Amino acid sequence: MIVCAVRFPGRTATTASWAAAWRLSLVFTDDAVTRWYMIFLSALSMGLALSTLGLVHRWGQRVPRSVPLLGGRPIPARPIVLVALTGGWLLVAICAYFLLNQRFHLVHSTWVGIGEDEPAHPPPDWEVLRYYAPLLAWGPLVLAVATDYQKRVRRATTRSR
Repeated sequence: MIVCAVRFPGRTATTASWAAAWRLSLVFTDDAVTRWYMIFLSALSMGLALSTLGLVHRWGQRVPRSVPLLGGRPIPARPIVLVALTGGWLLVAICAYFLLNQRFHLVHSTWVGIGEDEPAHPPPDWEVLRYYAPLLAWGPLVLAVATDYQKRVRRATTRSR
């Protein structure tokens, strides 16, 4: 089991972790169902994004003491690095798919409304895209932070041997 005991991440990793945690959310909509969906989606993505901060802070290296039975124990670094790298590459793949699909129409889809009275919606403009533009940087930022964490773990384990 590899445990990271390094306290000081690089400035780039710290900045990237805060940038990955920053996300605007589109929660004010007309429909209550859509509003709850967007609140849930925003809370989920914020929780995942904020978890990158644990890769650069000491509180991300040990289970909080308030957790019964596990409190105070070190968190193994190998699964954390594996999950972070997998998540980062998954985010990059999802964004690449959507960008390539928008450009080359790999999967052609049309608006599926409910009933004939459903109004036609125009394609999204900057007003909508500005909320999702930060998602393009999320994957590379998570990869940068995870790679820095992995390097620090390796340095710490080589020093301790």
